[in-house]
Amino acid sequence: MTRLIGMTPSRRGLLKGMAATASALALPGFVQAQSSAPIKLGFQLHRTGIGAAYGRWYERTTQAALKVVNDQGGINGRPVEVIFEDDGTDPKRGAEVVEKLASQAGCDAIFGPLFSHVVIGSAPRAGELKVPYLVCSEGYHVASGMLNRWTMQPGITDVRAQVSSMAPWVANNLGKKVTMVFPDYAFGHDHRDYFTAAIQAQGGEVIKHIAIPPTETSFTRYLPQIPKETEVLYHVMVGPAVLTFVKELGEFYGTGARPEIFGFIDSLEAVDTASPGLEFLEGTHFWEGNCRVKQADASENEAFYRMAVGVDDNGASVSDAKDISTYAHMFSCWETLFILKAGMEAAGYQGVADRQKLVEAIEAMTTMPESAAHPQGDKVFNAKMHQVFGHQNISKVEGGKLVRVYRTSIEETMYENDTDYTAMSF
Repeated sequence: MTRLIGMTPSRRGLLKGMAATASALALPGFVQAQSSAPIKLGFQLHRTGIGAAYGRWYERTTQAALKVVNDQGGINGRPVEVIFEDDGTDPKRGAEVVEKLASQAGCDAIFGPLFSHVVIGSAPRAGELKVPYLVCSEGYHVASGMLNRWTMQPGITDVRAQVSSMAPWVANNLGKKVTMVFPDYAFGHDHRDYFTAAIQAQGGEVIKHIAIPPTETSFTRYLPQIPKETEVLYHVMVGPAVLTFVKELGEFYGTGARPEIFGFIDSLEAVDTASPGLEFLEGTHFWEGNCRVKQADASENEAFYRMAVGVDDNGASVSDAKDISTYAHMFSCWETLFILKAGMEAAGYQGVADRQKLVEAIEAMTTMPESAAHPQGDKVFNAKMHQVFGHQNISKVEGGKLVRVYRTSIEETMYENDTDYTAMSF
């Protein structure tokens, strides 16, 4: 087996080297810590429910970022505390968590939720309470303008940007007659709507939409709906049954002819691509927000981040090779915490009376160069949409590992709409 590049034999040596790297990297706004009350940030966590696999790694990632922030002097010379609260990946509980973190815990800002139905159910309460609410989701709900000025997505790109930049590559390299399999809720609907339009712009078409409840545990009754003339099977699934989905997909096709397969890594987050029963994925392609397997050209910033969150070169926990990370998404928590730090320092944030100043300071951000604070890569923030734009990755399964074959430019991901949160009242 070819040894992946970047890990040294001695973990102690690695830690020393990365510590030196961290001191040399430009983390925003280093201020010597002072003895004062901590800044309190609330984290709306999917600890239970269908988002639990993500929640486990979102919490670990945030704890790692928090340590770096506090080791660098905190925010405005004050230590930072993150209060985690489980929302059960449930919209109603999500709104209750926002209420608890803002009103009872007195958090200065709230961040962290991923699942789009939870974000949509929670954001209105954040707006009512006038608390900055930074989501780590992917849905188009923020950029669409349907939410409020207090809600922002500055740490991860949205589905519309992702699929718009993927469609030309899919059409040119895999085929133009597409069947889509997606979860039947807001996140899946964004894929349905925007990939369908994007592939049509490339002269292709989606010949079948197959919507599946995100809580489904067996998929054999859905797979026969895939038309035989399908050239590309596009899949994006979520929840605890994702391994079942991909295994049943492999059983459905067996060793016979099958279409090209293009998936979003959501269908395999927290799942080892080399797991028994997934051999049929060899040669198929996946979108990744951040490459799970350390690539040969990984930067110092990405290596520092990977070490800090405790993930090895294959994308698993350094303490348990069977514990696969949600690496394609969890960087959003890290980057969002550093955006909060930069925003609070730009705003001279002192307390909850400055929450509006914090939102305005983040709205003033434009480019976010790759750094230890932004290890996934350069980004551009659109203040009117409250949405960040960045690079996307297409990886191919080779020898059971994900190897990047294409990385988009930021420009490929951009689109126009008429949202303008900056014109909305607080």
